Amino acid sequence: MKIKSVRPLRKKFPAMGHKCWVIPEGYIPKESHGPKPAMLSHEAACILNTSGRIAQVEIWIFYSDREPVGPYKISVPARRTKHVRFNDLKKPAPIPRGTDYASVIEADVPIVVQHTRLDSRQAANALMTTMAFPHT
Repeated sequence: MKIKSVRPLRKKFPAMGHKCWVIPEGYIPKESHGPKPAMLSHEAACILNTSGRIAQVEIWIFYSDREPVGPYKISVPARRTKHVRFNDLKKPAPIPRGTDYASVIEADVPIVVQHTRLDSRQAANALMTTMAFPHT
């Protein structure tokens, strides 16, 4: 089977979305069931950058019993998407498992953010996704 070559993209997309997004609900379960890394319980922010510039993104984590932590710095290339697992955020501090939190995601260009959670604490896994709240 021969694969057709893909023509270069000529369409220019505008910068879509907002520069600030809020995910008011976050929780990374302590336990997981199934093979890692695919079935590791996690939270993720799916970030879409349609602009022609690299998006410099900062994530701030808010807790119920302490001051916010951040910024966690991420770059999303122009006209690309990046899935960021909150489990993988280490600097300035890892997000504790089994702890409620919320996040604020800011960028220097408009982006679109979707929130996803995989809860694999039991064999019957649960996957949840929702759009983040755009702050304008």
